[in-house]
Amino acid sequence: MASTHKITATRRSDAGKGASRRLRRAGQVPAILYGNNIDPLSIQLDHEDIVLAAKNEWFFSSVLDLDIEGELQRVLVRDWQVHPYKQQMLHLDFFRIDEKAEIRVNVPLHFINQEESPAGKASGVVISHNLTEVEVACLSKDLPEYIDVDLATLEEGQLVHMSELKLPEGVELVALRQGDEHDQAVVSAHAVKVEAEPAPAESEAAEGEAPAADDAADESSKDDDK
Repeated sequence: MASTHKITATRRSDAGKGASRRLRRAGQVPAILYGNNIDPLSIQLDHEDIVLAAKNEWFFSSVLDLDIEGELQRVLVRDWQVHPYKQQMLHLDFFRIDEKAEIRVNVPLHFINQEESPAGKASGVVISHNLTEVEVACLSKDLPEYIDVDLATLEEGQLVHMSELKLPEGVELVALRQGDEHDQAVVSAHAVKVEAEPAPAESEAAEGEAPAADDAADESSKDDDK
């Protein structure tokens, strides 16, 4: 079961671009809370706290406890805007959840035991992580923070598909609901072909042939001049 993560916010009454700029200059992040058939609510959060929280993958993939002046709301981060080059969060969208309704969330994959696998120990084998997250469907109480992909038995030439992932009880992959043709490969292990360089003797022989050919051409030219 996922851990509990608490985020603190306060209500805001000002709206518009000017008000948002003033909040950012004051070290706050403007945000909106919506969903679950309740009117949207404009809120603000401490920028330093949000930047620290956003460094964790759970911030974007877990149900959060949003504390708005003592009133707790269960939410998901649905959208966010960051500055193109500064370490600055510009805006956040939070979505209220209904704990009795199914939610869909992209959950990160954690690849474990790769180095201990036969493919990981073999030379010339590249292990590719074709997917780094998957979309799951479940109730909020069943939402995992991440899904482990155990590669302990992975061998050269092997693929690990979405259907082979071990999911917590009550969790389904959205893609697999659409049919077997959507069962993508999560991991692949394949050998890399390296072209062998020519042997030194062959290389020297090839280089030695060029002068001989040039000498023959010179002799032919002398004969023509006679």
